[in-house]
Amino acid sequence: MFRQKNILLLLPLCIFLYACPLESPVPLDEKPVQKIDTNLIGYWYGIIKDGSDFFGIEALEISKFSDSTYFITRYGKSIKDNIILPDTAHFTGYLSTLGEETFMNVATTIVEVIPRKKKEPEIKKTKAYYLAMIELHHDTLVVKTVTNEFAGLNPRFKNSTELRNILLSMKKENRNIYDDVYKLSYRKMIKPF
Repeated sequence: MFRQKNILLLLPLCIFLYACPLESPVPLDEKPVQKIDTNLIGYWYGIIKDGSDFFGIEALEISKFSDSTYFITRYGKSIKDNIILPDTAHFTGYLSTLGEETFMNVATTIVEVIPRKKKEPEIKKTKAYYLAMIELHHDTLVVKTVTNEFAGLNPRFKNSTELRNILLSMKKENRNIYDDVYKLSYRKMIKPF
């Protein structure tokens, strides 16, 4: 079975060259409940190094989609040895609060192409959400990806309340829910093109 994903190494989307992001069928809040933060609107640029010889150049362009939803374009370019891998992806997202922290719910559609004997392949589309904690400090945006290992397994949540309760419980126990190595930092700048 072939599975194609548009993954934001999020914010995004980053949401995620080396991280193993939590891919959830539900977001942290079932629908947007917060107005957009206009301080997030703009072009964000970052250079990422993960500790190996892997470097990533990544930019996020965040714009207003609605009063409570963002449109996010992730421009990425990865450099491993002598290979340059371009990557662009589009997402929508909205903010949620969990305790004192702000999270971006990043929505994407996963497309599965399922081969069938002597028939056209079946195309299956599923909505998926990725979560990232975000912190905004003047012109710097810090993104920490929630990983699927935070509970020691690949959890499948039935609803947003279940996801929220598990994350709150783990945070109360001071358990890490974020990728330890892959933390992203972007600087706000004027879009170069």
